[in-house]
Amino acid sequence: ELSLMLTVFAEVFCSVLIMAGLATRLAVVPLIITMLVAAFIIHAADPLAKQEPALQYLLVYIVLLFAGSGKYSIDYLLQGNRSNNVSTRTSIVE
Repeated sequence: ELSLMLTVFAEVFCSVLIMAGLATRLAVVPLIITMLVAAFIIHAADPLAKQEPALQYLLVYIVLLFAGSGKYSIDYLLQGNRSNNVSTRTSIVE
């Protein structure tokens, strides 16, 4: 029951965060764990054809973990505002 609740949380709430581009690298971690469990524990005895969808999603989530959310995301907007404030502060100090 607990693992079902955690899986639903990961696949619904974290997926919504990724679609919005908010906290993408943090939101992708539960999804990576879910796909690892699906591929290597739930479908461990199954042929590769059954494991393939979970492995494909796992690959996409790992790329998102390293690449981040991209230019058209809330993360980018928040980071842009933060970097503008930092550059303004450094120019005042100089």
